Amino acid sequence: MNTALIDIPVIENVLGNIAVLENNVVPFDIKRVYYLFDIPSSSVRGGHSHKKLRQILIAISGSFDVILKDGKSEKKVFLNKPDKGLLIKNNVWRELENFSSGAVCLVLASDVFDESDYIRDFEVFVNSKK
Repeated sequence: MNTALIDIPVIENVLGNIAVLENNVVPFDIKRVYYLFDIPSSSVRGGHSHKKLRQILIAISGSFDVILKDGKSEKKVFLNKPDKGLLIKNNVWRELENFSSGAVCLVLASDVFDESDYIRDFEVFVNSKK
């Protein structure tokens, strides 16, 4: 599957740690940054794939599950550490669920929003993989 967990370098300090995202960590130029917050625990976010866009998801606070599907297999990734990012390349279906109280999901994207890059119907996604 077109995904990988990446380690985010941390500068440790007794006054508080700093996570650093630079070009040598992120495998694409970042064109858009956004975050999800105040998410009810019963919500399911995502529910789409991208034709070209690549993303890194980071649980900067709290935790959540990311369900990944490639049309043939499925895997679940639990994110709960701000020094781990989930790289999701193009053509991977993603759903985010089981948000803990206070969860914040930071998203780094390889391009700006473009509705034509989305596939929002799972059957269309599966058929596009054939």
